[in-house]
Amino acid sequence: MELRQLNYFIKAAELLHFTEAAAASFVTQSTLSQQIKLLEDELGMLLFDRVGKQVRLTEAGKVFLGHARQIQLDVKRSKQAIDELNNLVTGELRIGVTYAFSSMLLPALPPFSSKYPGIKIVVEYGTAGELEQKLKMAELDVILAFHEKSEADDLGLEMQHLYASRIMMVVSKRHPLAGLKKISLAELGKVELILPSKGFSSRDLLDSLFSRGKITPVIKIEMNDVHSLLSMVDEGNWATIINEKAILTWEDLVAIPISGKEYYKQAFILWQKGVHKKKSATLFIEELFRILHVGD
Repeated sequence: MELRQLNYFIKAAELLHFTEAAAASFVTQSTLSQQIKLLEDELGMLLFDRVGKQVRLTEAGKVFLGHARQIQLDVKRSKQAIDELNNLVTGELRIGVTYAFSSMLLPALPPFSSKYPGIKIVVEYGTAGELEQKLKMAELDVILAFHEKSEADDLGLEMQHLYASRIMMVVSKRHPLAGLKKISLAELGKVELILPSKGFSSRDLLDSLFSRGKITPVIKIEMNDVHSLLSMVDEGNWATIINEKAILTWEDLVAIPISGKEYYKQAFILWQKGVHKKKSATLFIEELFRILHVGD
């Protein structure tokens, strides 16, 4: 059994078309068909039902596909580990970041890049679910996200606590409410708001709080990009409700506490459990801790 045979099989299983799979694998259709036939002969079972030009996975093919993908993933990770041993300060670092992390991530990028110019940094934004799937497929090296610690084991993730950030009202220093020492949830219900879109961890919390208080907030705009959201708040006309560390780099914004019970969101670094951690990823996390002054 050869790795190339597994790769051909996986591509054919994904496309269910030998000609397209061959083109995607940069080989002829006859080569791909021959290698898959050799694989079937070795396994002693058909992996595909062939009906004219159409193919579909047999029961054995469906079972084997999961194992083949795992082997492919293990080989990919092994190569990454060996490449890192050859040179620890070069290569590519792929960081997954949920949208709410923009302001916290950006300050760490320039100093890290200056210290390690041989490392190419790729930042990918997405929802926590999207990024976690890519982490499991070794398409990302590390994720920064707000999360619930209790979910870690179920997701097969290792979670390193980064910080806790209080949920607060944020306005421009030019906003009429900028001088408040605190604001109640009822008073917040009368303020024109720009909020993160539904699905953001802070938004889910807010919706729950407003619902329990039987308050209908005045939501003027919803956005799934926190940087754009804060840019509009910075213009001075609206307020938002978000974790206070989101305005780390925004000098003209001020965070005002919400009276009553304090609510916090927990920020975590997510790694895949039991998998070798890239040296470049651990170095970046050290830089992030330093920039955010975590533990000061």
